[in-house]
Amino acid sequence: MRALIGMCVLATGVFSCQSEGANTVVDDGSKPEENRFTTTILTDPGSLDEPMAFTFLSDDELMVVERKGGVKTFNVAEREMQTVGQIPVNTIYTNKEGQSRPAEEGLMGVAADPDFVDNHWVYMLYAHPEEPKHVLSRYEFNGDSLLLGTEKVVLEYHAQREVCCHTGGGITFDKEGNLYLTTGNNTANPPIGTSNLDERPGHETSDDQRTAGNTNDLRGKILRIHPEDDGSYTIPEGNLFAEGTEGARPEIYTMGHRNPWRVSVDSKTGYIYWGEVGPDASEDSRYGPRGYDEFNQAKSAGFHGWPYFIGDNKPYTDYDYATDSVTGTFDVNHVVNNSPNNTGLAELPTPVPAFIWYPYRYSEEFPLMGSSGRSATGGPIFRQEDFPESDFRFPSYYEGKWLMVEFMRGWIMAVEMDENGDYVGMEPFLPGENFSSAIDMQFSPDGRLYVLEYGSAWFRGNENAQIKRIEYNGGNRPPVVVASADQTAGALPLTVQLSSEGTVDYDKDELEYRWTVSSDNGFSETYDEANPTVTLDQEGTYTATLAVTDAAGNSDQQSFELLAGNAPPEVDIVIEEGNRSFFFPGSRLKYDIRVADPEDGSLADGQISADAVAVNFDYAPEGYDPIEIAQNHVSSDEWVIYARGKELINESDCLSCHREDVSSVGPSYQAVAEKYAGDPSMKPVIVKRIIEGSVGLWGDHAMSAHPDLSERDAGMMVDYILSLDGPSPDQQSVPLAGTYVTEVPERQNGKGGYLLRAAYTDRGTGDLKPLTAEKIIALRNPVLDVENSDKTEGTQLLTTPGRSFNVVEDGGYVAYRKLDLTGISEIEIKAEASGRSGAAGGVIEVRSGGPDGELLGSTEQISVQDIDFGAELGKLKAEWEAGGKKGPEPGWGTVREKFQPRYTIPIDGVEGLHDLYFVVRNPEVKPGQILVQLQSIEFKNTNRLSR
Repeated sequence: MRALIGMCVLATGVFSCQSEGANTVVDDGSKPEENRFTTTILTDPGSLDEPMAFTFLSDDELMVVERKGGVKTFNVAEREMQTVGQIPVNTIYTNKEGQSRPAEEGLMGVAADPDFVDNHWVYMLYAHPEEPKHVLSRYEFNGDSLLLGTEKVVLEYHAQREVCCHTGGGITFDKEGNLYLTTGNNTANPPIGTSNLDERPGHETSDDQRTAGNTNDLRGKILRIHPEDDGSYTIPEGNLFAEGTEGARPEIYTMGHRNPWRVSVDSKTGYIYWGEVGPDASEDSRYGPRGYDEFNQAKSAGFHGWPYFIGDNKPYTDYDYATDSVTGTFDVNHVVNNSPNNTGLAELPTPVPAFIWYPYRYSEEFPLMGSSGRSATGGPIFRQEDFPESDFRFPSYYEGKWLMVEFMRGWIMAVEMDENGDYVGMEPFLPGENFSSAIDMQFSPDGRLYVLEYGSAWFRGNENAQIKRIEYNGGNRPPVVVASADQTAGALPLTVQLSSEGTVDYDKDELEYRWTVSSDNGFSETYDEANPTVTLDQEGTYTATLAVTDAAGNSDQQSFELLAGNAPPEVDIVIEEGNRSFFFPGSRLKYDIRVADPEDGSLADGQISADAVAVNFDYAPEGYDPIEIAQNHVSSDEWVIYARGKELINESDCLSCHREDVSSVGPSYQAVAEKYAGDPSMKPVIVKRIIEGSVGLWGDHAMSAHPDLSERDAGMMVDYILSLDGPSPDQQSVPLAGTYVTEVPERQNGKGGYLLRAAYTDRGTGDLKPLTAEKIIALRNPVLDVENSDKTEGTQLLTTPGRSFNVVEDGGYVAYRKLDLTGISEIEIKAEASGRSGAAGGVIEVRSGGPDGELLGSTEQISVQDIDFGAELGKLKAEWEAGGKKGPEPGWGTVREKFQPRYTIPIDGVEGLHDLYFVVRNPEVKPGQILVQLQSIEFKNTNRLSR
C-alpha cells in the first residue's frame, strides 16, 4: 500500500493512482473532474411516446410508463425497448359546453415494489378510462408482460375532467416500505395567473380551497401509506392527521400543493424532496405575489401553503371574485379555510415555507437558477451506502446532496444541506450538458444516474423523447476521440490527410490508433498510425473511422464521410471597394462574385449559369446579429428578416407548447398566422401575451410568461410566426458583379447590419451527391456592444441593479477579431469613471494584433466624474411635465445619453483587417478597483462613398 500511494499523482479533484497500467481513484471528498462523467443517450429516436415516469426492475432493466397508457421495458445492456402492456386510461377533458381537448392525465406514475425481485409487483397511478377518478393500482409483471388481470386497486380519489390541470403522479418508497404519492390540485388555471380562490357557485373547479387546502380531500397532497400484501394499505405513524380525525384524511403526509411532481426520499434522514410547479403571474399584483416554482423539502408532515401562500410564505390576497374586491392578505400565523367548497377542517396548520423558490425572472435569493420558462421536476438525494462500491458509483463529494433537474431550463443542480438538512448552497452539475424536458430522474440500483426526457412538445410523441445515462468513471477513462481530415471531398485521385489531432486521454495512457477507410465499391484499408495519408482513386462514398484504444483496453471511435470523385465548388465575394466589416447606411460597395467548380466549370468561362448562383444581399434589422447568422449559415432560402425570430423561438421554451404546423398544448404557429392574417394591430397584442403570459385564448392551458424577453425580441418572434401565412418575399435581384448601395429599408432605424451571401450547388458526379458551397460576408453595425466582444481580459459584467461592463485590472481589455479599418476615420468610445463606484479612471489604447501590439491611438485621461443620475432624471421629468408631456417620457436612457462622456481616437490612414484590442491602462489602480465602465465602441466613416 505504501508503494502504491507513493505512485499517486494529484489531479484536479482526485488522486489518480497508477498500478500496472490501470488507474484507480482515491476518493478524498474533493470535487471530481467533470470529464469523469459520461452522458449517453440510450434509446433510439421515436421509441418512446410521451414517457412520464420510470422505475428500475433490476440493474439493467427499467420500466417506463407513457401518458396514453403504454407500458414498456428497456434493457440497458441490450439497448432493447419492448412494449409489455397497455393500460386503458382517460386522456380527454370535456367542459360544460361539451368541448373536448387533450388532458394532462393518463398513465402518470410507476414504482416497483421494494421486494420486486421476490413478488414482481409494480404500482401505477392512472386516470380511469370511464369514471372521473385517479387510481393507484398494483400489478404483477412476469418478465414479458404486465398481467392486467392481477390488478389490485390500492387507493382511488375523485378527479374532475371539465378543465385542466395538474395530476402529480410521483411514486416512491422509503426503507420502511411506505409508499409516497404526489397528487395535483385538479383545479383550473385562473386567467390572472395567481392563486385559485373562486368561491362563486358554479366555479368550484376554480377553487383550490376544495382540494389543495382541504384536509378532507386527497388532491393537492403528498400521500403516505403502507401497502399490504392483500392489496389494502395501513397508515404509518407520523402522518399529518391521525386516523379518526373528523374532517381529515389520514393518508395525507403533506398538503397545500399545487402540482407536485417527482418525489424522492433521503434514505439516511427520511426527509422527502420534490419539485412543485407554480402559477404563471409574471408580476406582483393586487391579487398577490408573482408566480414561483419551488423545489421543496419536508422533514416531517406539514402544510406547505397553497393556495394561500407561495415561495417563502409570500401571502396571497383574499380576493372576492363576486365583488372584485380585496380584503387584505392571508395571515401566516392563522390560516383559515372558510370556502363553501371546503369539506374539511377550517383551521389549518402553520405553513412551511418553500425550500427553494424562483420566478420567471432572475432570482435574487437563488441566482444560479437563471431565468426564462420554469417547471420544477425533482430528483434523488445521493447516499453512497445505497449503492455497491464500484468505479462508477458517484464519489463522496456528492454525499447527501440533492440532484434536482428542471424541465424547462435544462439544468441539474447539486444542492448542499448541513447536518440539520438546512440549505447551504448549490452548484451546477455538468453545466455543459442539457437536460431539457426531463420529467423523471433516478439512480439505478448499481449507482448510475438516469434521466427520462419527455421531448419538446406536449401531447404528442417526440423524436427527442429519450433516456439518458450519466455514468461516473472513477477508474481508467476511455480516450476522447476527435477525427478529421484536411479535405472531405475532391476530384480523383483524392489524397486525404487524416488527423487525430484533439484526441485526448485524461489518464495520460499510451494510445493505439487504428483508422479504417472503406466503401461499397470494395475499397477497405486499415492504418495503424495516428495521422495517415490515404489516396482514393475510385469514385465513391467512403467512411473513415478512427478507433483509439488505451493501455487498459478502453476504446472509443469516431467516423465521418469522404466523397471521392466530386470536388466541392469554390464561391467567393470579393469586395473591391468599401469596408469589409461594417455597414454604413448609404455606402456603396463595389463587388465581384466568383464561382468555380472542377467538374462544372466556372462563371468566368460561362459553363456555370448566373441563374444557378443564389445571391442574397439583405438588411438585418436591429437585434439580428449578422455575425451569428453568418456563423450558423442561414440558408439562402431563409429570408433574413425572419431568421433571428426563428432562432429566438428555437432557443426558448416555446417548442414545449407550440410547433410550426401541428397543434400541441397550444396552437401551431401556422394556425396563429392564419388567425391574425392581414391584421397588423395584433402584433403588439401577441408580443404582450408572450411577455406577460395568457390563459384561455386557445384552450384551458396557460401560456407561460417570459418577462425577461425584450419587446424587440418578442416582436421578432411574432414577425416570424405571422410570416408563415404569407408568401415568401421575393429574393433580391442582385447582379453577380457591380456596385451595391447598402440602403436602410423603410421603418427601420439603421441600427442593424447587412448580410452578403452567395451559394452554388454543383451538379454532382456519377452516383455522388451534389455539393453546396457558400460565402457569407457579415457587415456589422459600426456601434459595437462591449459585452459581445470576441475576447476579454480583466473585465467584469454586473447585472444588478442595472447592467454595467467594467474593466477592473490595469491592462484589461476587450478585443474583436478581423475588423476592417479601410475608410475608418475615427473611433468613438463611450466610457466613464464613476465616483459613486470608486472608479480609478485611466487611458484607453487601441492596439493591433494583441494587448501589447502596435499602438494605433489612445484617448485622453478618463477622469472620475460624479453625476447624480437620479437627481438629473428628476429634473428632466419635471421639465417634461412642465412642457405638457410632449415627446416620450424621460428615462434612465435619456439621462445617460445626455451626460455620457465620449472619447474620440483618430485613426486616419490605417487600412486592412486588424485584430483590435481596446486596452485600459492605469498602473495606480488598487486590486479589485474599477478603472472605467465601458458603454460602446463606434467606428466612424466620414469619407463614405456616395451614389
